[in-house]
Amino acid sequence: MTTLTLNQFIAGLESIPATTSWYLSEISESKGRQELYTKQSPQRLNSLKEHALIESAVSSNRIEGVEVEQKRIGTVIFGKSLLSDRSEEEVRGYREALNLIHTLGSKLPVTEETCRKLHLLTRGEIWDAGKYKEKDSDIIEKRANGSSSIRFRTVSAKQTPKAMQQLHTAWEDAVKETEMHRVITLAAYNLDFLCIHPFRDGNGRVSRLLVLLQCYHAGIEVGRYISMERLIEQNKERYYETLKLSSQGWHEGKHNPWHYINFLCFIIKSAYKEFEERLGEMSQPKGEKTEMVKNAVAGFPGNFSVADIQKKCPGVGIDTIRRALKDMQHLNIVECVSRGAGAKWQKTGN
Repeated sequence: MTTLTLNQFIAGLESIPATTSWYLSEISESKGRQELYTKQSPQRLNSLKEHALIESAVSSNRIEGVEVEQKRIGTVIFGKSLLSDRSEEEVRGYREALNLIHTLGSKLPVTEETCRKLHLLTRGEIWDAGKYKEKDSDIIEKRANGSSSIRFRTVSAKQTPKAMQQLHTAWEDAVKETEMHRVITLAAYNLDFLCIHPFRDGNGRVSRLLVLLQCYHAGIEVGRYISMERLIEQNKERYYETLKLSSQGWHEGKHNPWHYINFLCFIIKSAYKEFEERLGEMSQPKGEKTEMVKNAVAGFPGNFSVADIQKKCPGVGIDTIRRALKDMQHLNIVECVSRGAGAKWQKTGN
């Protein structure tokens, strides 16, 4: 059994590539603005949630070659009618798995039981749904000329239960490791999960659901509003290429996990960017931007400037910020403590 990526990182993560650090910084900034955006109009957020649910269920299955007719998508995702084939069954099952994760969020633990539950939901009535593979199953690469070869030898069926137990022990240890960024933790786990390949079929879909779940555990809730599965599908070639690069040498513990880790960082960053852009494009009710400024001010522990508010409230004009500050000053909520270009403000405590 190889040394898992997670265990290697726990033993000592000496340095993080510059690209990864940049991604993590961008994600942290977006996460900091998350609460401000999610306090906006419930109707607008509900619209995003509905679209994300449809896109996630359709895209994650389509990556694996499972498709349903366009005219049937609404019925399959939201309806209660009888389903016509296995593809529709699997898409609806994915929807049910998404509902479970969105409803429970971080209260749903990342365990072997959860992995099997998600697989059971996404595989429908098939005989081995929710069960680890009984036979060895390698990842086969098919070429344009019709030939094929083994791209990656996954963990054997015999070793899979032990490998999954070790993976979740490593996850628990990594979560306790406060020095490791949680996004790195979830990406390393995801790489290990895909290399173990615990199920006969449906591993990719379960892995993407686990990314969503682990994002909730990290306080990253953008997957509720933007489909990360759709973003992965749109970058499918890059997804497979980075997974291929990062899995080479995995069994010997000589692999480079950063290709795949950076890819998942890119997906999360892109989801946040799209989330903020979509909300910015929608018409905002009167007073909503002012409310965003007030919420931003409430979150500052000490002195702050107009520029600090701008970072927390992208899309809110400087005139709106100054007006809001002036109104709060009249109400003795804030006071100006220094003048000039970088004027500083502070809360009065009232």
